[in-house]
Amino acid sequence: MKRIYISGPMTGLPNLNYPAFNAAADRLRGEGFEVENPAENPEPPCGSWVGYMRLAIVQIARCEGLLLLPGWQHSKGARLELYIAQQLGLQVASHWDSRALASLVWHQVPTSGFDLGGQNE
Repeated sequence: MKRIYISGPMTGLPNLNYPAFNAAADRLRGEGFEVENPAENPEPPCGSWVGYMRLAIVQIARCEGLLLLPGWQHSKGARLELYIAQQLGLQVASHWDSRALASLVWHQVPTSGFDLGGQNE
């Protein structure tokens, strides 16, 4: 595996949770991975959640793995990203502490029971 997409909650969190995304990206890059970090994306012309998700879908399609940050279950966007990643056959890791990426365990995370219509976008 070479390229990893970072997925997690943003909407409604302080600084859009960018510090957690950036810490994970820095660590993954330090381990030699190429990283698709949505926190580094430019604002789409429409400025909407849908615009950001369109960027994310293209990024996920370029990856071999997806890293789920804490709280992903409460994010409609992260659940959608997970569903897409699983349908594309990406490896998935849940990461509960963005400071300890060395302990990543890659596995398939079940999507059953996770409604895509959650609270956050």
